This record gives sequence, C-alpha cells and structure tokens, in this order.
Amino acid sequence: MRKVKMNVQGRVQGVGFRYMTKMVADQLGVTGTVKNEDDGSVTIEAIGNDDIIQKFIEEVKKSPSPSGRVQYVDVQEDPMIEERKKFDVVG
Repeated sequence: MRKVKMNVQGRVQGVGFRYMTKMVADQLGVTGTVKNEDDGSVTIEAIGNDDIIQKFIEEVKKSPSPSGRVQYVDVQEDPMIEERKKFDVVG
C-alpha cells in the first residue's frame, strides 16, 4: 500500500473541496483524511494501491470541487500515516 500526504494550495477552502475530495476517495477506494489548515491550504492523507493513489492525486490536482482551483500540490510519501477503514473529513 502506498501512503501519501498532500498539501493542496489555491482556492480550496469554502468551496466544498474537502467533501468533494471525500467523494472521489470513496469512489476510488482510497482511505485517509482531509482537513483544512489555518494557512488556507488543505492537507490530505491518502492510502491505497499505487494505481489508485496516482489517479487520486490526478483528480485532486484538477480540483474535485467545480468552484475550487488548485494552484499547487506538494505530495510526500509518508509510511507513518495511520491505517484507516474509510476516508474522513476531519477538520
């Protein structure tokens, strides 16, 4: 399983970005979390097989929310991410 932490910057708060990200994750079978950060960015922790995570990253870069706009995504491998049974909006 691949575990990645993503920091997404752009117009990603107040536009339904977290909930649309959860919908994409649920459709693809990705587990993890998505949360707003104080600096206006969104942090995503995602777990899944390589192909699914790659597709998930591509979808996040396109902005799952029609009114959102992603300007930058930092993706880091993070083997310390805690295993989860589903994908949750946590903050």
